[in-house]
Amino acid sequence: MWKLYKWNGHYIMGDLVSKHSTEDAALKKAAKELSFTFTEKVKKNKETLIWLDGKNHEPVGVIVKKSRG
Repeated sequence: MWKLYKWNGHYIMGDLVSKHSTEDAALKKAAKELSFTFTEKVKKNKETLIWLDGKNHEPVGVIVKKSRG
């Protein structure tokens, strides 16, 4: 399950925007909801993070997938 979060002024994972079953769908929703320019995909332990940054590389949101086993 891919979860899209947007920055609420205090936390990057502040407000849950939507949940998706595919990475593609989450990125399309992020393009509609958030204005981001840069992305960076990071795999850490059992978690995949896609950081969404604005024009000046300020954080705008993140897409998170926690995988099992």
